[in-house]
Amino acid sequence: METRLLRLYGRSDLRLEFAEVAPPRDGEVLLKMAAGGICGSDLHYYQDGGFGPVRVREPIIPGHEAAGYVAALGAGVSGLAIGDLVAVNPSQPCGTCRFCREDLSIHCQHMRFMGSAMHLPHEQGMFRDWLVVPAVQCVSAGTLITPGEAACAEPLAVGLHAASQAGDLEGRSVLVTGAGPIGALVAAAARHAGATAVIVTDLADAALERALAMGATETINVRHAPESLTAFENDKGQFDVVFECSAAEPALRSAIATVRPRGLIVQVGVTGDITLPLNALVGKELRLIGSQRFDTEFALALSLIADRRIDVRPIISHHFPINEAVQAFEQAGDRSMASKVQLTFLP
Repeated sequence: METRLLRLYGRSDLRLEFAEVAPPRDGEVLLKMAAGGICGSDLHYYQDGGFGPVRVREPIIPGHEAAGYVAALGAGVSGLAIGDLVAVNPSQPCGTCRFCREDLSIHCQHMRFMGSAMHLPHEQGMFRDWLVVPAVQCVSAGTLITPGEAACAEPLAVGLHAASQAGDLEGRSVLVTGAGPIGALVAAAARHAGATAVIVTDLADAALERALAMGATETINVRHAPESLTAFENDKGQFDVVFECSAAEPALRSAIATVRPRGLIVQVGVTGDITLPLNALVGKELRLIGSQRFDTEFALALSLIADRRIDVRPIISHHFPINEAVQAFEQAGDRSMASKVQLTFLP
């Protein structure tokens, strides 16, 4: 059987190609892919050939947030049935390294993450019509939601993991800087965890409108009304927790200025080296921690999506068929209009 797939050869060099698909082996399933979301890392690979030290050094199939229908089961597979809609967990920890043995598989020393160019050979991703994958990576999405919604399990898991890094959010006041898909999902996760005030900032009105739809209680366009955020610096800061999702130095400085003494800043966005006002960090006795991808939250994310306790539909802005992938990636690069741009694979 033959499948269409997308293969990236370097900056702005994305090609639609064909390849043979083998039948599933023991413990594997064959999926007819239905929807896949373009993530920020996919976009960096396409626009810049990589991000930071991670570069595309050989052809790679991108895509690590996707869903499809079970088409065939390998021997020994249980818990799944032909026709089930599933989301695919892209993380594949080794299970044997030091951190896996310490129940810290998120920091696995030999992590295989689908669609990643971090290591050689690159880990191939999910932007293809047909995919054979270990059954343990497939989580059932139920029957109430669309494949596009199911494909949002991975980015929502990122938001849930960030929220878990903050501890108990019940009754807390929260700032989220950056209203891209991850920022909007962090806002949704914070509200789900009980935060009473979730204020989201961004430079684009369209992104802020989606954040409101995802549960933000207030939004601030810091390009047009920066003074609205500055007001939260009064009395040494107003927020209990800040989730910094933009990876912009000014946003992190605002986080330090607006969080209350002994408050917490969870850094979700990634970038290169930046400078920080350490005097303020020390003087306010702030805690600054990172949040990388997700750990055990994938199944929870899909469960929350499956019964729409968290409705991800507001962040899905565009759909393109796989044969219009270049247009999809170009659209994803336009933050004034796009949020989560998805590819579709069904005929």
